[in-house]
Amino acid sequence: MKRLCAATLALAFAALPASVSAEAGLDTLVKQERKNLQNVPGGKLRKLLTFNGKPKAPEIPLQYTRTWVDAQPAPEGDANYACLAEALYFEARGETVKGQFAVAEVIMNRVKSDKFPNSLCSVIRQGTGRKYQCQFTYTCDGHKEVIAEKQAYMRVSKVARAVIDGVGSDLVDGATYYHTTAVRPRWSKTFKRTAQIGVHLFYRPNYRTASSE
Repeated sequence: MKRLCAATLALAFAALPASVSAEAGLDTLVKQERKNLQNVPGGKLRKLLTFNGKPKAPEIPLQYTRTWVDAQPAPEGDANYACLAEALYFEARGETVKGQFAVAEVIMNRVKSDKFPNSLCSVIRQGTGRKYQCQFTYTCDGHKEVIAEKQAYMRVSKVARAVIDGVGSDLVDGATYYHTTAVRPRWSKTFKRTAQIGVHLFYRPNYRTASSE
């Protein structure tokens, strides 16, 4: 920067008439420079005078891969975020990333539906307290929820954060129910299957609510 300024001044002095003294010439240059700066738009001037730090890394488009998930920043959030992260851990930590997004989408669809409670924690805890009568078995199976796989929990937490932030596409076509391929609940015979992702089958009732149309 100093070299550039010195070179600019040298060229400017060289352009002055020989009869102009060095002191007068410098005064003339300063006045001219002030005039030039006044004519520069404010935004451009700030860019010229501001030294930015490390440039912000560009956001990576969504990919349903562990590489994409691992590249996301450490997540944080409120109680509803924590409830969704916990549900994904116990319901889908062994699934693919796409499968985890799909399970999270089902839970979000329930929140949006007038057939279910209107918050993530309320949806996930619905029926808890009655053994095996809850919506998500891990909340009422009588076992304490222990998060032992820290890396898996970090990954599903990032998925939870992304889904809450609106990242992801419609993977399950409005589904509000799912089950694994290892079981076949009675309700699955009367509901419409919308998708299969990994070991999960996704369904919605044959009616569509206003929020899911």
